[in-house]
Amino acid sequence: MDSQWYDRAEAIRQTIVQLRDSLDCATKHSRILEIDGEMASPDFWDNQEKAQERVAERKGLIGIVKPLDEALKSSDDLAAMIEMAEEDESFAAEVPPEVERIEALLEDLKLKALLNGRYDAAGAILTINARDGGTDANDWAEMLLRMYLMWAEKNDYAVELIDRHDNEEAGINHASVAIRGPMAYGYLKGETGMHRLVRISPFNSEGKRQTSFAAVDVSPEISDSVEIEINPNDIREDTFRASGAGGQHVNKTSSAIRLTHFPTGIVVQCQSERSQHKNRATAWKMLRARMARMEEEKREAAEAAKYQQQAKTGFGSQIRNYFLHPDQRVKDARTKYGQGNFHAVMDGDIQGFLDAVLRWRAGQPVEEDDD
Repeated sequence: MDSQWYDRAEAIRQTIVQLRDSLDCATKHSRILEIDGEMASPDFWDNQEKAQERVAERKGLIGIVKPLDEALKSSDDLAAMIEMAEEDESFAAEVPPEVERIEALLEDLKLKALLNGRYDAAGAILTINARDGGTDANDWAEMLLRMYLMWAEKNDYAVELIDRHDNEEAGINHASVAIRGPMAYGYLKGETGMHRLVRISPFNSEGKRQTSFAAVDVSPEISDSVEIEINPNDIREDTFRASGAGGQHVNKTSSAIRLTHFPTGIVVQCQSERSQHKNRATAWKMLRARMARMEEEKREAAEAAKYQQQAKTGFGSQIRNYFLHPDQRVKDARTKYGQGNFHAVMDGDIQGFLDAVLRWRAGQPVEEDDD
């Protein structure tokens, strides 16, 4: 057996061990056992919110340690296969494809290792607002909402609608959803920014080309145990009547809640529940999430300044262009990563963009050509 296979197998094993150490898998295994112990308690589900947080935390931990455990086992099996190939040439043909399979798996694990931010393992609160472009922008905002919901469905993530305000003619003015699953915020946080669509407008009788904009904002869904300093005196609370799709089903009571944080100018609102109390609790959760993201961005900016780099964050900056005219393609303005199938992207095929942003943030090379 060629010595190169021994070398590649050993390199694979060393990389896996390094990843396990850097991700502190031993501590994660211990935490999984702790949660298993809590879940075995007969009163575990008495507090539904806390129980769901624990279940989500366990799922996130399993999503990290299980692939690494399986990769380590595969590397052990590979070493045994190479030894057997020395004695029996019939095994030799199985070695190259197995090495390539494990190396490809390892690249995926290296990508997950980049999800090491303070809140990366948390769920994500994603808000979309229609911007310039009139009715086309409202329609575009709804298209983006569907895109993210499709991505969540493909990844078996749970989704909860927090707030939605439909435009009278078409599309939405704004919407907020919570997306919960392993590393949801870690993957989606790079989506914050302005998304631009160029197409022949379906709302223009002259068939003119229209450019539309929608702003996406992503914040981590943090638990109540995380301390976020917010002075209640800095908050103005407004109540208003919630409305359903198309402005119908208007509530007779002012159950919807809007919170305005004066020092930062952050405004959040929730009208998904009939209960004003529940809407208030959700609005406060959204505010805490936005404040947590602001703290994270300050840390990232300070870290970037330390190395004289430009901070790679910023709400309001144009991050991605979507084209339906004159050709069909989607191109990220930061990473230069692109895909040539517009409709596949709108059906939730955005993982390539999310992965490219992770590599870009870490200073790794990104493949720029459209497929």
